[in-house]
Amino acid sequence: MTDLAQRVLAEVDRTALIDLASALIRIPSFKTEETPVARFLADFFRARGYHVDLQEIEPGRFQTIATLRGSGGGASLMLNGHTDINALTMRWKRDPWTPVLDGDRLYGHGVQNMKGGLASIIMAAEAIRRSGVSLRGDLVVACVAGETQGGEGTHYLMEQGVRTDAAVVAEPFGADHLVTVHSGIVHFAIHTYGVTGHIGRLDGTVNAIRKMTAVVDALRNVAFRHVPRPDLPAFPRLNVGSIIGGRGRDYVLVEPPYIPDLCTILVDVHFVPGMTVESILADVRRALDPLAARDPELRYEIEIPPPDRFKGRRRLVMDPLDVPVDAPIVQAVAQSYRAVTGREPKAIGTVLPFSYSADDTCHLWKAGIPCLLYGPGVERGGPDGDDSCVIVSEMVRVTQVLALTALDVCNRDPGALRL
Repeated sequence: MTDLAQRVLAEVDRTALIDLASALIRIPSFKTEETPVARFLADFFRARGYHVDLQEIEPGRFQTIATLRGSGGGASLMLNGHTDINALTMRWKRDPWTPVLDGDRLYGHGVQNMKGGLASIIMAAEAIRRSGVSLRGDLVVACVAGETQGGEGTHYLMEQGVRTDAAVVAEPFGADHLVTVHSGIVHFAIHTYGVTGHIGRLDGTVNAIRKMTAVVDALRNVAFRHVPRPDLPAFPRLNVGSIIGGRGRDYVLVEPPYIPDLCTILVDVHFVPGMTVESILADVRRALDPLAARDPELRYEIEIPPPDRFKGRRRLVMDPLDVPVDAPIVQAVAQSYRAVTGREPKAIGTVLPFSYSADDTCHLWKAGIPCLLYGPGVERGGPDGDDSCVIVSEMVRVTQVLALTALDVCNRDPGALRL
């Protein structure tokens, strides 16, 4: 290992890493509500001399892009992590906003997806800065919003013309895994329509919720036309994730004596390469149209993307990802992993179940940026609760690996990263 690499690794501070992740846990940042954490991070980076772009991706909604400027002539690298977090589930036992360190585990809501990874990419850049080592190329730390709703923040970043020569997204897939494949995701709504009336006089009424139950049953039998992908054997797969029904366009829920005339479900389809949104919707209609033909009272409509009245709805399609494992950025991360650990990564390529997800790499790849997924492992809540945590030693390892990756990549010529 070179002297420069040792200088950089010496600046990876476990305590500072835990402190930053803990500070991020304390700031709730559900999708569409990321601005407080974006402002916190903007202040963090400005105080340390980064060039900071506090981007307003939609009115009142911000994300933070920080750049450690290079001296010139080198390749640029983006370290990408999202600030939005998943919804709270019912079985949390701890205070979700109070970080708790228990041995090698840091608990707190959002740390698993993905504030642990977010802290790792930030502290990887900090290790470079604090070491005083000069990079030729820019190191961009993209703290983006809205990944859990289809990648709104990274999509905005690409629309603004931001490009780097390579990127790493620190999703929580494990510090020994370099993931280059994931499925695609599309969301859509299905509405059923009824005819309202009072329970005392049912003649002529049609219950939209009852009609939707038949639709949900039929969706269990959708036969998707696709070429099987052996490394993603469980997919394609459809899930009905939510349902709401009531009276009128606003789904009035407090008039149960009246027959509901509108019911809506939100549907997720995870799909494999070769499938398209058009083919997916056609397959869904092939399952529902015979149902409607048999029941003249069943009227359904598919709406894609889902209506914008559903806050945080996913309007963007995430396409499947399949980056060649011999891509220079993949091999650069693998080389840095070997330097840190003295061994080979456990896996490079498709890694299940992580490749069954989708993420911001799809937008980077579509924009021509070679990329992969590499982030610290987590533990989900067990059978007695939903409390989740990040593995601190994996956060440290990811920070070390990505710091060395930045030292390597940002001192290469830009053309060296092209496929």
